[in-house]
Amino acid sequence: MAGSGYSDLREKLKSMTPHGDEEKNKKVDGARNGSGRTRKRHFRESDGDDYDHSDDSADLREQEARRVSRSILQKSIFTPEECALIEEKIDDVVAQGDAGLYREHTVDRAPLRNKYFFGEGYTYGSQLEKRGPGQERLYRKGEVDDIPNWVHELVIKRLVSNGVIPEGFVNSAVINDYQPGGCIVSHVDPLHIFARPIVSVSFFSDSALCFGCRFQFKPIRVSEPVFVLPVRRGSVTVLSGYAADDITHCIRPQDIKERRAVIILRKTRPDAPRLDSDNPLSSAPAERPSALKAKRSHRKADPDAAHRPRVLEMDKEENRRPSASHHHRHSISSENYWRRDQDSEKHRESSGRKVKMRRH
Repeated sequence: MAGSGYSDLREKLKSMTPHGDEEKNKKVDGARNGSGRTRKRHFRESDGDDYDHSDDSADLREQEARRVSRSILQKSIFTPEECALIEEKIDDVVAQGDAGLYREHTVDRAPLRNKYFFGEGYTYGSQLEKRGPGQERLYRKGEVDDIPNWVHELVIKRLVSNGVIPEGFVNSAVINDYQPGGCIVSHVDPLHIFARPIVSVSFFSDSALCFGCRFQFKPIRVSEPVFVLPVRRGSVTVLSGYAADDITHCIRPQDIKERRAVIILRKTRPDAPRLDSDNPLSSAPAERPSALKAKRSHRKADPDAAHRPRVLEMDKEENRRPSASHHHRHSISSENYWRRDQDSEKHRESSGRKVKMRRH
């Protein structure tokens, strides 16, 4: 791939994506106000792909985009000065991870993306012995480090004071640290692990969260999103209802132009399954191990490796599908997001509809 002139995965994907980002954003803007119209897309499938072609009409696509938009809340809460302070703390986390100072399952490394689990961690993607929806499991208690005090003081308390979440809601914090060209493939945060809403705060740079995309790996490419949500540095994004449960979301390589970090704040369900003691993934002791060999978070990836399908296979989560969906939609406000999850919980078990991994 190095000989083809691509310096990272973003450039290759841009050359293979049917439409440019500018045109996509115009379509999304039209979907927000109902004035835009989109064309049917004909996206060639790779050999052996068992998903149907999307022949949804423009009106149906616009309706879906509006449903996504209505179930997202965004607020600009953190000032540039506050962002800078939090970003210094994130750098400290990266340095401690590189020095091997965290428990084994706190740090999860992949090319161009590192995850840091605090409070609760879980298995996903290629870590699963058995793939498929509902197979994710929490690690045993104590196998990841506690949520750092600065996350409580600088981030969570601000969200509570601004009415985004109730006090005591968060027991899981994940820091995703992306390098340019990094990504996370289409997925739904597992319903059997996490309550709703899903809250995230963005740092270092602006990016975008895309809904309804499909990743392909032979060759690597990303389909056109149903909805593109800009996420600015210091912004808070809250997903609930349709956006959280009934459509996949992802971050595309072309949307990470500079280093970007996101802090994801969630609450695990009290009945979320955990790895049992006989599982080899959970055989490591809860105590801190001896220092791991330091690995640099800001390393430049091998240009060839960035284009290989196996790079994204390490982070492959597109098979996640929720086992249920919410049938009662409520008005969207920061005060009722967390209540809505409680109100709709009684309807979750009776619903049989699953997310359709559509190719749009």
